[in-house]
Amino acid sequence: MELNGINIISEDERQGAPRSLFWPWFASNISVLGLSYGAFVLGFGISFWQATIAGLIGIVLSFLLVGFIAVAGKRGAAPTMVLSRAAFGVRNKLPAVLSWILCVGWETVLAALAVEATATVFGRLDWGSGSLVKVIALIVVVALIVAGGIMGFDVLMKIQGVITVITGILTIGFIVLTLNKIHWASVLSQKPGNIEDMIGGLILMFSGFGLGWVNAGADYSRYLPRKVSSGAVVGWTTFSASLGPAVLLIFGLLLAGSSQSLSTAVSANPIGALAALLPTWFLVPFVIVAVLGLVGGADMDIYSSGLALLSAGLRVPRYVASGIDGVLMVVGTIYIVFFSPQNFLGPFEGFLISIGVPIAAWCGVMLADIALRRKSYSDADLYKPSGIYGGVNWLATFLVVLGTFLGWGTVVNTSASWLSWQGYLLGPLGLGGKTGVWAYGNLGVVLALLLCFLGWLLFGRTAVRRQEAAQHGNQAQQGKIETAPNP
Repeated sequence: MELNGINIISEDERQGAPRSLFWPWFASNISVLGLSYGAFVLGFGISFWQATIAGLIGIVLSFLLVGFIAVAGKRGAAPTMVLSRAAFGVRNKLPAVLSWILCVGWETVLAALAVEATATVFGRLDWGSGSLVKVIALIVVVALIVAGGIMGFDVLMKIQGVITVITGILTIGFIVLTLNKIHWASVLSQKPGNIEDMIGGLILMFSGFGLGWVNAGADYSRYLPRKVSSGAVVGWTTFSASLGPAVLLIFGLLLAGSSQSLSTAVSANPIGALAALLPTWFLVPFVIVAVLGLVGGADMDIYSSGLALLSAGLRVPRYVASGIDGVLMVVGTIYIVFFSPQNFLGPFEGFLISIGVPIAAWCGVMLADIALRRKSYSDADLYKPSGIYGGVNWLATFLVVLGTFLGWGTVVNTSASWLSWQGYLLGPLGLGGKTGVWAYGNLGVVLALLLCFLGWLLFGRTAVRRQEAAQHGNQAQQGKIETAPNP
């Protein structure tokens, strides 16, 4: 069991190479739910080739941001939310609380979807689809997720390695078995759309993948030695996380472009749609790949949610924090699966998407802060409000609030009726209102990120230079004390 919490990882514990990042990032992004994005992107009225280009660019660029934040983990050897204190202040709990809510929410959604996926496939096999099947699935799914979160980094990396191998092989299997459902004439007959539609699809993909992981980017690179290449950390993180979604996107585009009915089925329920296409003998392997793909993402979420909870100020061991999050996940999953109204999951996901807007704004500040820093972090000062990073940086906080206001004003969230107030700036800004071409592309997420990135890059430079000057002075003073002759 990992005993480290949000402390700095000591040099003797830091080992491995950037390529070890392949296992956690591939396993957490191979969910078959990625197939549904093929139908979503084609919904912008663009051709297969336009959708492919826009989708791949959006996926890679979004995970590139995760790679940049992973560099901070290599430099600072601390979790993401601790390192962000350099920009936001040691007492500023807002980023950590937002990250915790997002992680716990998504791990609950993924666990619930894994249980429902099992019930769907078992029903197709006539093995039962009632409460007993869901209870058994719940126990297995929860055990896999909570074990990774509580046991910690080493066990989590081993679990993610197993998931990577199994899901990789079985994903190729279900693609091969359903190739005969693809009608190339229909796929290639899609008429090209205009550039605005293509950009809308690109932004949708950008906001739908990597931006959901930026708040955890440094949590898995903090165990790497400081001397490893930053470029390799960025490269392996980006490649590993992008590979699965890229393959699933292209396959999803082929399925969605083959027929309108298949497109509707894939966008609404990709697991059920694929189960209907596959031969009966492959349904058991399919449910394994579907469940493990969801578990891989939830494993990463519960580990990072525990670290975020500690960063927010809870004073318990790391495994206790992950256990608390596990209890919340179990309660939430039980409610979603057994007691919630049928339309509950959509509004809940809509709420999590809304939380993603301030996370994107935080990401903009964090990326700019990483770009501005010339020195490594001052380890001790990340944990004391009286240090060089201070208690609360109000400029960074203001940028996140402003970015959130702009972001919520330029997104339309159809997942929840009580979020219909969003999109209030689309009309005044001349973007076509809530029914225009930009309404469903998650434009606000990108605007929030860019505003905060440019804002901190321009106005946070002075604060960063002042911190580094104080850090240099402290190091010089400490050096004088250490080299002073013994009286």
